[in-house]
Amino acid sequence: MALDITKIFRSKKKSVFEGWMQNQLANEALREDLLSNEDLRSQSEELIDVLLQNLTPDNLMDPNSGSFDPVLEILSGIAMVRAKQGFSPRETGMFVISLKEALLQRLQDEIKDDPTSLYEESVKLGRVMDNFIINSFETFIKGREEVILRQTDEIAEISTPVIRLWDGILALPIIGTLDSSRTQMIMESLLTEIVTTGSSITILDISGVPAVDSLVAQHLIKTVSATRLMGAECIISGIRPEIAQTIVHLGINLSDIVTKATLANALRYAFQTLNLQVKKSGTSAEK
Repeated sequence: MALDITKIFRSKKKSVFEGWMQNQLANEALREDLLSNEDLRSQSEELIDVLLQNLTPDNLMDPNSGSFDPVLEILSGIAMVRAKQGFSPRETGMFVISLKEALLQRLQDEIKDDPTSLYEESVKLGRVMDNFIINSFETFIKGREEVILRQTDEIAEISTPVIRLWDGILALPIIGTLDSSRTQMIMESLLTEIVTTGSSITILDISGVPAVDSLVAQHLIKTVSATRLMGAECIISGIRPEIAQTIVHLGINLSDIVTKATLANALRYAFQTLNLQVKKSGTSAEK
């Protein structure tokens, strides 16, 4: 009669589960700050229930069997959540590795008197569990990539704020390197704000741009051109000496664009263009 280790696991489910929990709780990398022991136990119970329900002698021979889809679905959900919670790949992988260890330990305890069967069944079980581990890592990476992309978008949005300095005057301080996608975002934000506020002057402050090359200059020129098409004059401020030398060295023509060394100078020019004056108020005489 062929050995059916799936029946062994189902009959010894409680001991397998407790062994798995002991492995996890004994792990020095356990993150109780990110996941409580109660939640860990709940996740573990859900996974082992579905695994033992779907584990059969047939799919033990085929780690890629479609019958493991319910197990992979739960594992993917756990890996995705852990990626977003801040777990490391190692910590996420140990969740499944410790289950594999608990199952192999139970297998050894049950059929230790039959070394040949123990080896054969351990190999089959190991292949299935290794496939689960790989799936967990792949899903974790996808989840981490989603987090990084979302954070990148949020940082890009925060680093390109359109500020209303005065009635009719907008400023856009640019921090970091300009690329095509970021330039598109800048133009969309700026043009939208021009329409919303009816502003006639915009100031692009590049004092936070570490370096200007021909590509960055082209992005700036595109932004200026788009602003002018909306009927607003565009001023570039924050032209540091080293950036001015680079622009001249590259032969970039900015002669038809108003440039200023500082944001304050650009704002002063904008006031003059709009015929505005800012004066200091006189102090009241002491009584």
